[in-house]
Amino acid sequence: MRVRIVILVLLLPLAAYAHDSIYYQPDTTAGQEDYRYYVDLTKKPDAIKAVWLGAIVPGAGQIYNKSYWKLPIVYGAFMGCGYAVSMMQNRYSGYKTAYLDLYNDSQAGTVSEDPSKSYIAVLPDGYSLSNVGGASTWMNTLKNRQNTYHRYRDYSIVATVIVYALSLIDAYVDAQLFDYDISPDLTLNVEPQIYYDLQRQRSAELKVAIQF
Repeated sequence: MRVRIVILVLLLPLAAYAHDSIYYQPDTTAGQEDYRYYVDLTKKPDAIKAVWLGAIVPGAGQIYNKSYWKLPIVYGAFMGCGYAVSMMQNRYSGYKTAYLDLYNDSQAGTVSEDPSKSYIAVLPDGYSLSNVGGASTWMNTLKNRQNTYHRYRDYSIVATVIVYALSLIDAYVDAQLFDYDISPDLTLNVEPQIYYDLQRQRSAELKVAIQF
């Protein structure tokens, strides 16, 4: 669910973009002032170059496209993924070490409540091995937690790769949409019409068309 939310947030910028080479210019051909969008095609970015820049340095594609407002989204997503990877890796390593130490001490018969032991250090405050069911029970718990955080770390890495790929897709699409018609001249037409089905039965319907 969290991955889907991240993907949705990163896909939203694909629908909007801003360039300093898109400007308003009055059109008086119809006898009245009518402002429309005009695009300076000489400043159109190279989509492939935007992708390569973003592949080398994350966010560079957005800078090349002059979509500076997207940088907080891109870097925020990378920072969040990096933090998740680091946190899950630390917890995975901690529980793995505790599990191996407890396993080795169990095999050697040297299990103790020494606070310096890694498997004692990860116990909840105020708990001892006897409170959690003994050494064997705590060993199983440590193994389960080790596997859980190992899986979460892998998920975080996958999320980072997805964020990286989406940043490249955004850079490419943004460059391709540079000369897309974003004129505010939208027309909504509503008109009735007669509809005939396969049996030639006549019925009325309302037709709605948006022209842009």
